[in-house]
Amino acid sequence: MVEWRRYLHQHPELSFQEYNTSRFVAETLRNLGMDVRTGVGGHGVVGILKGSLEGPVVALRADIDALPIQDEKECGYASKTEGVMHACGHDGHTATLLGVASYFSERRSLLRGEIRFLFQPAEEVIPGGAIRMIGDGALDGVDVIYGVHLWTPLEAGKVSSAPGPMMASVDDFVIDVIGKGGHGGLPHDTVDSVVVGASIVLHLQTVVSRSVDPLQPAVVSVGSIQAGTTQNVIADRCRLKGTVRTFDEHTRTLIRDRIEATVRNSCAMYGAEAEIQYLEGYPTLVNDERETERFFRVATALFGEAKVERCRPVMPAEDFAYYLQRVPGCFLFVGAGNERDGIVHPHHHPRFDIDEASMMNAAKVMIRMAVDYALDGK
Repeated sequence: MVEWRRYLHQHPELSFQEYNTSRFVAETLRNLGMDVRTGVGGHGVVGILKGSLEGPVVALRADIDALPIQDEKECGYASKTEGVMHACGHDGHTATLLGVASYFSERRSLLRGEIRFLFQPAEEVIPGGAIRMIGDGALDGVDVIYGVHLWTPLEAGKVSSAPGPMMASVDDFVIDVIGKGGHGGLPHDTVDSVVVGASIVLHLQTVVSRSVDPLQPAVVSVGSIQAGTTQNVIADRCRLKGTVRTFDEHTRTLIRDRIEATVRNSCAMYGAEAEIQYLEGYPTLVNDERETERFFRVATALFGEAKVERCRPVMPAEDFAYYLQRVPGCFLFVGAGNERDGIVHPHHHPRFDIDEASMMNAAKVMIRMAVDYALDGK
């Protein structure tokens, strides 16, 4: 798994561009004697392993895409692709699931039912790869699904999950403010799109604090503001990009309505216009209660009660949520941080890394959950 992970880390590919990663996964699965489908949901790969005994169909999922981030680590396996990096652990997810596939392929005579290995593209970019893989039949006949995220905020050796809502929904927006450009010394002849954009940024910070129920978690963040070319020219256009995170569909709709009203009213106040693109993304990730109970039971037996935690809901989003809308399952975090070894950087950071021992823990818990479900007779 370490060898696979380091190869993938050196050769990352962006969402919807996972050509070589997909090929590598498919070849590895074929070498394990599996039936393999490629081109699922784009560059997705599905490996199918049928046991000799009757039983359920258990799906296990890993995501395979990387991020547009320059790798700043100083190590032998740093990314060789300029401006692209596995900064979220998907290389470790892929290597782990290949390890699990190897384990089961050597024990197919003892296997009950079918294990279906889903290697999913494009988790990082809305609309994501999960919904497309589902559309191409990746979940057809599946009884249950499990997924793992190697998680550096959690210490290596620990695992965590939670029943019900665990990860937020995500929506993205792009706001184009259209003003009237002109000379920086003659502002009265212009409609300053930068001033309007700055006003919108400030007003959007009141959407959560003054429009959302304080007991409902929500985030509105403007991550980018772009306008102008030089110091003495008033820009005619200003573009804002942001994201919205919620756990409640009513709150999700409310925030969208408030953002659109805030933008249009702010522009009207200054005599500007606005174009709004609002992209509805992944839904809230909701774990099945029964399958989460299975996780806690299996993980406690594997690692001991002190290493198994019930996590608080987190605002990052995951398109694994689409799978859970269709079949029961559980998504979980496996600790991958290690302060002693300097593995402390957050996900999406240019110096991100994982404690590679976490892959063995992830493999163990996925194997045990799949076997436990099959033995349960479900």
